[in-house]
Amino acid sequence: MTWAILSGIEGNLAAYEAVLADLQQRPETIETLFILGDVIGPTADNLKLVERVQQPRPGEPRPAVCLGWWEEQALTLYALGRSGEPTELIERYGMAMVKQLWDSVPRELTGWLSQLEFGFMELDCLLIHGSPAGVSEALTPETSPLRLMDRLQRLQANRLFCGRSGQSFVYEIAAAQSTSQVTTLAGSSQSTWERPGVQKVIGVGNVGREPGRASYVLYEPGSDQLRQQVIAYGAGRGFGRGASLGR
Repeated sequence: MTWAILSGIEGNLAAYEAVLADLQQRPETIETLFILGDVIGPTADNLKLVERVQQPRPGEPRPAVCLGWWEEQALTLYALGRSGEPTELIERYGMAMVKQLWDSVPRELTGWLSQLEFGFMELDCLLIHGSPAGVSEALTPETSPLRLMDRLQRLQANRLFCGRSGQSFVYEIAAAQSTSQVTTLAGSSQSTWERPGVQKVIGVGNVGREPGRASYVLYEPGSDQLRQQVIAYGAGRGFGRGASLGR
């Protein structure tokens, strides 16, 4: 059983087609294709891209898609999001991006966007765009171990796949024991919990941000094997080979 996990297409239809072509060339069968958000972006191809995601061709897996940062911003512009104003979009990219995204995401896409899942829990794996704290949180190798442990513990996951940062990485947290103490007016209480095995936070890379280059991850739940796939696409360019990210 093999999963293909990707994120950050960002409206780049050519990059998504390159990934699908790479999957078709692989010897193993891809049982599930997970897209961890940011299918759309401030580009003109959003409608065609979403139609392509919704209508896989014979032999292609049907993608399981969750909400990403760009989807959340688009829903906010249409007054369908959790925030009333596109404050985060403006702070990050400026006022000009508000109009660009508005022009790039037709209203007919909002029904599909609003139905996207926040994330997926499969076996002991959490697959999500940002983290359980929200789609905006980018987990990276520089994120503090305590924060990563908290994000894993929130849903009792041993593997957390995320795409917000756009980076490809594996962060391992070794087995440990933690003790916490709470003091109130009524007295003190202490609790202890153990993590018997290694937990991992996996950044799955980014498909559409860098022209001509797309990265994603293959994962085998049974063997816990991870492989990063980096492909080059475009005129006169072939597909690259993957590299193991460890077990």
